[in-house]
Amino acid sequence: MTPDELISARAETHGDFRAVAQVAQTIRYAIREAPGWAAMSVMQREIADSIAVKLARFVCGDPNFPDHLRDIAGYAGLDR
Repeated sequence: MTPDELISARAETHGDFRAVAQVAQTIRYAIREAPGWAAMSVMQREIADSIAVKLARFVCGDPNFPDHLRDIAGYAGLDR
């Protein structure tokens, strides 16, 4: 499967890539402006970034696609 075919196939569940990118970057910007960002570990920052992408897919794609919220929960549970 080519990259274009993969993006097209995922658009139904994950949303349009451009829209997801815009929403994810907006979330990331807000997170980085928060007072606690500087105190976060590298792992916590990566978790926040990963959740931003998953949240963007959730709101831009099919909100009933179960992997979106499962992935968010999975990332949230990594920092224990």
